[in-house]
Amino acid sequence: MFKKHEIYKIDKYNMLTVEVQGKTLIVREISDQWGEECHTFVSRPEMLHWAENRFKLASYEGREEERDAIIAAFKSV
Repeated sequence: MFKKHEIYKIDKYNMLTVEVQGKTLIVREISDQWGEECHTFVSRPEMLHWAENRFKLASYEGREEERDAIIAAFKSV
């Protein structure tokens, strides 16, 4: 059985989840703009590095708390 972590969920068309399958981490990013993107990582540091780059601080100017919550959710996986 895989452990699934919800990073955020706005509605069923905008969400991000992480599935832990043994040592493999699978990030599923679903958006109404781009559809579903799937990223596979072999380590937690690799996934966190991707998250830091995907959710850049500059993109969340004025919404830093939102970004902090997303990064914190990734770190809790």
